[in-house]
Amino acid sequence: MSQPIPVVNDPEGAPEVSGDSGDSSASGDSGVSAVSGVLVDPGGSPWRAVFWLVWSVTAAFGTYFCMYAYRKPFTAASFASLTEWGPAFKTVLVTAQVFGYMVSKFIGIRFVSELPPQRRAVAILVLVLAGELALVLFGATPAPWNVVWLFFNGLPLGMVFGLVLGFLEGRRATEALTAGLCASFILADGVTKTVGAQLLQFGVSEVWMPSVAGALFLPPLLLGVAMLSVIPPPSVGDIAARAPRPPMTKLERKALFWRYAFGLSSLVVAYLLITIVRSIRADFAPELWGVLGEEAAPSTFTRSEMAVAFGVLAINGSLVLVRDSRAAFFLSLGVCLLGGILMLAAVAGWLAGGLSAMAFMVLAGLGLYLPYVAMHTTVFERLLAMTRDKGNIGFLMYLADSIGYLGYVAVMLGRNLFPKQTRFLDFFLGVCLCEIVIATGGFAAAWWYFARRCPPSDHVGETTR
Repeated sequence: MSQPIPVVNDPEGAPEVSGDSGDSSASGDSGVSAVSGVLVDPGGSPWRAVFWLVWSVTAAFGTYFCMYAYRKPFTAASFASLTEWGPAFKTVLVTAQVFGYMVSKFIGIRFVSELPPQRRAVAILVLVLAGELALVLFGATPAPWNVVWLFFNGLPLGMVFGLVLGFLEGRRATEALTAGLCASFILADGVTKTVGAQLLQFGVSEVWMPSVAGALFLPPLLLGVAMLSVIPPPSVGDIAARAPRPPMTKLERKALFWRYAFGLSSLVVAYLLITIVRSIRADFAPELWGVLGEEAAPSTFTRSEMAVAFGVLAINGSLVLVRDSRAAFFLSLGVCLLGGILMLAAVAGWLAGGLSAMAFMVLAGLGLYLPYVAMHTTVFERLLAMTRDKGNIGFLMYLADSIGYLGYVAVMLGRNLFPKQTRFLDFFLGVCLCEIVIATGGFAAAWWYFARRCPPSDHVGETTR
C-alpha cells in the first residue's frame, strides 16, 4: 500500500489566504455574513454570495431537469402493441437507450474532464438537441427498426450531467449546489414520466410522445443554459478551500486513479450496484407499481419522487456546513452506509407485509438515492479537497458512471424478458438484496482504505500537488 498522505487538520484543509477566503463569521457579523464562509462569494459581498448561490442552483436544477424530458418520458409508455414482441419491446427500447448512455459515459471520461470551461454551455445545447433529433427520428421510423434511435438518443445525453457539474464543483458551497442539481434528476424522473403519461392521455401516439415532450422543454432549457453560462468561476477562497479543478490530461487521469486505486475501485463497485437498482426502479416504474399492487396514475410518479427528493436534498445538502473536508468525506461515506440500512428496511418491510406500495417505493428510493447523490455531491468533491490532488469531479464521476451503466446494460441483457409480473418483482427484490450486501461492503472497504491512506495531521503539511 502507498504511504499515507497527511491531511491538514484545518477547516476544509485550506491555508489562510487574503481576500474573500476568510471566515466572515469570525468577524462578529450577523445574518447573511455569518454563512459567507461556506457560500460562493464572487465579489466579497455576502449578499452577492447568496444571489449567486440561488442563481447557480436554479440554473443547474433547471438545465438538468429539462434534459430529463429528452430521456425519460418514453418510459411512461408500454409499447406493447407496436410489435409482435409485446411488452418485451419496451425492455429492448430501454436497453438500447441505456447502452447509448453507457457508451456516452465512457466517452465522457475524456470529453468532460478535458473540455475547457468556456465551451461547456454550447456543448450542453449541442448534446441535448442531438438527443431530440434522435427522438424525432424514433417517431418517424417504423417499429422495430426505430429502436436504433434510442441508442443515439442516449449517446449524447450521457455527457450533459458532467458539463453542468463542472459549473458547480470546487466551491465552498458545492454540496448545496450539487444537491440542488441532483434533486433535479430525482424529481424530473417522476415529473417527466407524468408529462409523458398525460401526452398519451391527450392522444399523442407512443412513438411521437417522446419528441413532443422534449419540444415542450426547449424554452426553459435555453434559459437554464444561458444562466449557467454567466456563473462566475470559483473565487480565491473557494480555490484555497477546495483546490483548483483544471482540465485533466490522460496521464493525469491515470496518475490520480492509480494513486488511490483500491479506494476508488471500492467506491466504483458500490456505485455499480446502486446504479443498477436505481435504474431498474426508474426505467420500469410503471411495471414496478403494478407488481406492487397499485396502478400508477400520472401523479403517482411525482408524489413518490418528491418525498424522496426532499429527504435526499436535506441530508446531502447539509454536508456543506462541515468545513473540514476530511470529516465531510467520511460523513458522506456514513450517509452511503445509511442508504444500505434503509434499503434493507424497505425489502424486509415489504416481505413482512408491513409496507404499502408507496411506502416501499419511497423508502427504497431514499436507500438508493442517499448514496447515489452523496457520490455526486460530496464523496469525490471532498476527496479532491482533502488530498489536494490535481483533478476534477468530471473524471471521477464518469469513471464511476461508465462502470455503473455498463453493469445495468449487462443486467438488462441477462434478464432479457419479464414474462410474468411476479417474476419481475422477485427479480427486483433479489437485485436489491445483492445491492445491499455488495454496496455496503464497498463503502466499508473505502472507509477503511482512506482512513489509513489519508490520516489526520495536527501539523500543516503540503496542501498542494
